Amino acid sequence: MARAQTISIHIPGPLRAYCRGASELRVSAPTVRAALGEVEREHPTLYRNICDETGSVRRHVGLFVNTSHVRDLEGLDTTLAPGDVVTILPAVSGG
Repeated sequence: MARAQTISIHIPGPLRAYCRGASELRVSAPTVRAALGEVEREHPTLYRNICDETGSVRRHVGLFVNTSHVRDLEGLDTTLAPGDVVTILPAVSGG
């Protein structure tokens, strides 16, 4: 089993209201899935804006590890290394 690594999660402006205004969260997690588990425990409303009731990332939300989309890596099972940055990127639309 992979060891938990301290990583940063970048929180975009529209989602900061769900984590007391934080622009970044620091968590210790071996994978993206585990990092999201930490978010769920500490900031459940933020988690519900990222993942649906099945634990899948919502269709309109992109998750990146450093500069790579998790779908191009190992999905939620992507292994994290110390200092990695997970970025949450909600889709923007308008007219």
